[in-house]
Amino acid sequence: MNGAETEFGPRPGEETVALPAAFDAGLYFVGRVRTPWTERAACPRNSGQSDAVCTLEVDPRFAPALRELSGTTHLIVLYWMDRAPRNLVAQQPRHAPAPRGTFALRSPARPNPIAVSVVELLGIEGACLRVRGLDCLDGTPLLDIKPYFASTDAKPQARVGWREADSAREPDISADADGRAAL
Repeated sequence: MNGAETEFGPRPGEETVALPAAFDAGLYFVGRVRTPWTERAACPRNSGQSDAVCTLEVDPRFAPALRELSGTTHLIVLYWMDRAPRNLVAQQPRHAPAPRGTFALRSPARPNPIAVSVVELLGIEGACLRVRGLDCLDGTPLLDIKPYFASTDAKPQARVGWREADSAREPDISADADGRAAL
């Protein structure tokens, strides 16, 4: 059990699950994300709400992987929300009438708290990338960096069923200060 699981108990209607005793795969953190936010309450609820310039500090041993990024305007950044609960399978968004399955939400509270953001690449200085468009706490582990290809990564026809049903209002489908889904 990690610290987040003891810090945040389930809300009414939420379901938890016992986590497996062993992991299926190992990951290498390739660096750390540097942001202005040290507390969840101050962190943007989603990357679209962030205009802050942040830094991806790539571990020096992975610096050669940054070759050929110059001239790139946008990146896909994957990072590990290390302070989020991992045992929630159903979550109660604050303004939703009923719980929703974790895999139907963009909340960081999930079995594998992998977050993804498309960011604007502002500059590269050695093994540090200055970017805009992140929504995580300072020191968040960095998992991967990929170039964003507008021709293949954009899917304007994509739909989310419950969001279509809630079309009367524009929900915020990211996380609240507790690191859970918040509408």
